[in-house]
Amino acid sequence: MSEPILKVADEGRVRILTLNRPAQLNSMSDALYDAVGHALNLAAADPGVAVVILTGEGRAFCAGQDLAEMENRPTYSPGEVHGFGPFMDALDSFEKPLIAAVNGLGVGIGLTLLPYCDFVFMDEGARLRAPFVTLGVTAEAGSTALLPALVGWSNTADIVYTGRWIDAPTAVAMGLAREVAPAGTVLDRARAQAALIAPNPIVSLVATKRLLIHARLDAARAARAREDAVFRGLEGGPANLEALAAFREKRPADFSKL
Repeated sequence: MSEPILKVADEGRVRILTLNRPAQLNSMSDALYDAVGHALNLAAADPGVAVVILTGEGRAFCAGQDLAEMENRPTYSPGEVHGFGPFMDALDSFEKPLIAAVNGLGVGIGLTLLPYCDFVFMDEGARLRAPFVTLGVTAEAGSTALLPALVGWSNTADIVYTGRWIDAPTAVAMGLAREVAPAGTVLDRARAQAALIAPNPIVSLVATKRLLIHARLDAARAARAREDAVFRGLEGGPANLEALAAFREKRPADFSKL
């Protein structure tokens, strides 16, 4: 029997969601997006869950979009909606404390989901990257609104224009993460933070988180709508096709003739 692509475990009033595609560096397929979105909705509705921790199995937190699936999008029946959109709807309106335990590399959505988390802890060896421009597309997940608000305009420009790797101390200095944890201890650090929160009345936690996200929700969703429209216009274009071909062929992309 195969392992589930998302592992769900309860420790008292703390629910731990573990992305479990380690061979694919926990890259996000539509199936994994659906699983995480559904798990967040279930946790939101569960009266016994006070806090959720999100982490990854193996050496990656989340390596972003599954690029093989990006080239060959799944097809669905009319009216069926799967993948990124429903996942983001669950994430941006999640009304309980959410902690990210970034155990390894976080790429694409593995970075842009972090501003939706109340606390972000990173393993000392973890690194983050937003390679959207280098893939011939553009930023997503409301990051064009949330990242400037969180880390400032210049840091956002550095993250999204260059696509460079951001190490854990730099992420903390920017304000993208709260704390660096010694190697192999990041989940324990997240558990310790959750233990400070979980005993509180869930009704108060939900009411307070609802107030906090209310201020950002309209801005994030408006940014997502703009991003999605531009992303669709760039996806499948010459720059995106060259980037995907370079990834598949394990060579540097060449945009000089575009």
